[in-house]
Amino acid sequence: MTRPRNPVRLALAFAPLNKAAFGAATGTVAALLVLLVTGVYLVRDPKPGFDLGLLAEFFYGYTVSWSGAIIGALWAGFAGFVLGWFLALVRNLVLAVMVLEIRSRAELEETRDFLDHI
Repeated sequence: MTRPRNPVRLALAFAPLNKAAFGAATGTVAALLVLLVTGVYLVRDPKPGFDLGLLAEFFYGYTVSWSGAIIGALWAGFAGFVLGWFLALVRNLVLAVMVLEIRSRAELEETRDFLDHI
């Protein structure tokens, strides 16, 4: 069996994600995105057909104003945190199952001809 050239890189690739950190990063990006999009919409001349007010359907209290942008950013930050936390949880779970399956198959392959050597 050949050993990987750089086992540290391989170990880092399969390392679990920190759910709180990933959630915080996703929430921060979502909050900044809502704040930036609303700010650009307010500063520039809005084009018809681009109704940013529809975000109020998802974020209670959101309006197309500076105060609404802050409220929307808070809601988007919360929703982004929950989504990021859940995605990290699912990724860690799927990766753990995959590693368990690969390890089990490798151990089974090693012991497949056990009785032939007795």
